[in-house]
Amino acid sequence: MKKPLGLDLRRARALLSKAKPRRSVAARVETISAALLGCPYEAFGLVGSAETPEALVAKLDRFDCVTYVETVLALSRAADPEGFVEELRLLRYEGGAVEWAKRNHYMVGWARANSKRRAVWPVAAEKLAVRKERTLKAVPGLPPRPERFWCVPKSKMKAFAPRLASGDLLLFASTKAGIDVFHCGLVVLAEGKLRLRHASRSAGSVVEQDLDAFLRANRMAGLVALRPQEVA
Repeated sequence: MKKPLGLDLRRARALLSKAKPRRSVAARVETISAALLGCPYEAFGLVGSAETPEALVAKLDRFDCVTYVETVLALSRAADPEGFVEELRLLRYEGGAVEWAKRNHYMVGWARANSKRRAVWPVAAEKLAVRKERTLKAVPGLPPRPERFWCVPKSKMKAFAPRLASGDLLLFASTKAGIDVFHCGLVVLAEGKLRLRHASRSAGSVVEQDLDAFLRANRMAGLVALRPQEVA
């Protein structure tokens, strides 16, 4: 295995060992996401751009919101460090090709690609969801592209909340025209309440907070929920 940038093999083995007794991927997501609480927030931690060669980065000690979700899910679907690196590569890049142009830069595309490979699956929203249309143009070097997706408005969250489960991924849709999602995190159920674990720029670290409090504090077009699937 070619070692990715930033990978701490000892820490990877420790995290995998901690999650090993948990049988389901969702339970392992809950265990691993808790183990990474308190890690520092790091913006722009990946390597690559339209002008710079892409490199696979697999840090386990600092995250932004997307790399936190990817890392937790990749570890939860892996049996060993080699499997973690493989899962991370497949989650982050279209077809697993480590190229900047193949990186899933937009989370709606990330969700579609990883639903196609059965790593995650949309949580059914039925009549609660509304369709959004965007022209995505937030990533310099990528041409604008039209996108359509479904999300659940905050006003429908009370009806949607019972469908969520520990380990689910939440994508928070932006109100801005040029971007699909402004933040993402992981849901855990604690004492009958939904909590959000996420890498928070404002807090400067990976935190856990009440999901309702996060929803009240942030403007959004709605939520997209994805459920981790078991490894075939």
